[in-house]
Amino acid sequence: MTAPLHEPTADTAPSAAEEAAVVSAGAKSVQGRSLGRIAWERLKRDKLALTGGIVVLVLILLALLAPVITHLLGQDPDAYNENLIDPLFGTPKGSLGGISGDHLLGVEPVNGRDIFARILYGARVSLLVGFLSALVAVVLGTVLGILAGFFGGWVDSLVSRVMDGLLAFPQLLFTIALVSVMPNNMLGLSGSNVRVFVMILVIGFFGWPYIGRVVRGQTLSMREREYVEAARSLGAGRFYILFKELLPNLVAPIIVYTTMMIPTNILTEAALSFLGVGVKPPTSSWGQMLSSAIDYYESDPMYMVVPGVAIFITVLAFNLFGDGVRDALDPKASR
Repeated sequence: MTAPLHEPTADTAPSAAEEAAVVSAGAKSVQGRSLGRIAWERLKRDKLALTGGIVVLVLILLALLAPVITHLLGQDPDAYNENLIDPLFGTPKGSLGGISGDHLLGVEPVNGRDIFARILYGARVSLLVGFLSALVAVVLGTVLGILAGFFGGWVDSLVSRVMDGLLAFPQLLFTIALVSVMPNNMLGLSGSNVRVFVMILVIGFFGWPYIGRVVRGQTLSMREREYVEAARSLGAGRFYILFKELLPNLVAPIIVYTTMMIPTNILTEAALSFLGVGVKPPTSSWGQMLSSAIDYYESDPMYMVVPGVAIFITVLAFNLFGDGVRDALDPKASR
């Protein structure tokens, strides 16, 4: 009688706990990721974009907390400190424009107002105009662009010709002329608030064709997609298709162009204030500070450098963040 070729082995059937672990691991391995999560993971890998986003958040916090910060520092943006000014030359005493422990970025020539406090309050005007004018442009551009792309025909022709006309219109000259004839009191607003309101409307109104063209082009390509045809075959109405099928797919390009539009609007506000048609003194504005600094660029160069650097950092941060958002939301990006 020969011995068996193999020794009998014990039962190796997996236990219930092991089966559950295998099922759980398999579920995790095939777990899907949302578009938002994919975009966030891409954005996290872009260090420049994250840096720009952090700088933007810091600027927003500084602008919102400007009254608190200036109060803690004991500085009023409109308070004169003539004792810090050389009576002979009208320039700040000391070096680097009067920078000291009490005045972190120095003081203005002639009147001695604290530059750091005025930079903080100037950020409020620039960011307010930049964000709200972008909001006006996005609302108008999205609504008119999606209507033109979806309905086509005479609607598309009319909206397209209006966009062509606005893009060819001299926005800066029109804004200068309009602000110059605005009354000091309008719609319950007065002084600089009237000019801020007008700048928001004008910049937003002349900015919507840029995003309108993008939305129109995207709508033209998406209205023939399978999911739109499926919605039509199921009896969906036009406005259901517009707001439930097309608009959610337009969110990504809208966000991208919004982040690109904000720094342009900030530069436009600074240019208008530089030309004297922005906010009225004593309300602080970066462009207004640059305009005043022209007369002192030799005797007090810091007065020109500080608001110029503030504009440069703000616009650069928004552009870096906007580029990162564009790459993160682009499904064809390879990073």
